Amino acid sequence: MLSTIQTIAAKLSPRLIDIRRHIHAHPELSGQEYQTAAYISGVLSSCGFHVQEMVGKTGVVAELPGMAETNPNILAIRTDMDALPIAEKADVAFASQKPGIMHACGHDAHSTVGLGTAMVLAELSQVAQQPFPGTTRFLFQPAEETAQGAKWMIEDGVMKDVAAILGIHVFPSIPSGVIGLRHGALTAAADDLEIIIHGESGHGARPHEAIDAIWIAAQIVTQLQQSISRTLNPLHPAVVTIGQISGGRAPNVIADRVRLTGTVRSLHSDTHNLLPAWIENIATSICHLHGATCEVNYTRRCTSVMNDSALTNLVATCATEALGAGRIQWISDASMGAEDFANYTDLVPGTMFRLGVGFADKVNHPLHHAQFEIDEDAILAGVVTMAYSAYRYWQNQSSDA
Repeated sequence: MLSTIQTIAAKLSPRLIDIRRHIHAHPELSGQEYQTAAYISGVLSSCGFHVQEMVGKTGVVAELPGMAETNPNILAIRTDMDALPIAEKADVAFASQKPGIMHACGHDAHSTVGLGTAMVLAELSQVAQQPFPGTTRFLFQPAEETAQGAKWMIEDGVMKDVAAILGIHVFPSIPSGVIGLRHGALTAAADDLEIIIHGESGHGARPHEAIDAIWIAAQIVTQLQQSISRTLNPLHPAVVTIGQISGGRAPNVIADRVRLTGTVRSLHSDTHNLLPAWIENIATSICHLHGATCEVNYTRRCTSVMNDSALTNLVATCATEALGAGRIQWISDASMGAEDFANYTDLVPGTMFRLGVGFADKVNHPLHHAQFEIDEDAILAGVVTMAYSAYRYWQNQSSDA
């Protein structure tokens, strides 16, 4: 069936490029993917899929029915749809038509791979003249960039009867057509942090009569960075980044309130579990020392994406057979970036692979860069790898039964 999958995917390739370019030219921010969802729904409907819209607010779900009496479980394939608030500077004919919004993280390519996989598997089942042993559910998720979309989708029941899940993310540092894989942790857990320091205002010339919230905030930021190297396990990395500071009323007035917001990343569950109390203890101790008070608001966003070994090995085998020897790149280190695909792998076994989209003959800008581009030849490799992995998953399930 591999050659059939390759033939179908190659035939669809020009249409898939057009789909990707349309989505790229019409980006939408997290939770606002109305046109993107409608477009994806239209493509799926034209291929004969029954489509559910407005799942997880703006998400789309479609299913390729299997033989439920043989295997009631479902294989989910998840891709995401949202763009970023970045003004595009890439010199392409299909550049963003929405000022200040751009597909700088490749979700346009992700959605295209999801659509291509659905189209290939649907045609493959017709060629074989029988459904797969189980149902394949395609999830087109909103709001990955804000780490909210997966939770919305799960709350709307998309994981009901799902036994396993596959995902994909483009990576410009990996050459086009190469698949990046890793066992275990692929990404970091990511949480939101807010610290509000309450001091007492006073005249800027008489700081001893006030409680300077800005000075205290500076000590908290500094101590958080210094304490990481001395109070947390150095073999279990953690990152605390304060990305925004706001406070103060005038140049000559001691600030009575400062708000710090940031992101907290970690790879291991023990560190992830202790970070809220660790941060609160540092902040409250410094405030207490100087007569101030503080509020520490720590919000869990997502855990680490934990790639299941069996599913990762399945994708490795399929990618090698489909793309050829030497087309697998094993990733040595987990990323401190985050992915809310983790919310799915918290529930069922899953794996996410990196799809290499790097050009061989030009500069490859990183994810979230205003000049980010992809080698579109990679889309075919992603579709073939995902479709063949899904096919082999069901073949293995049938054999096990």
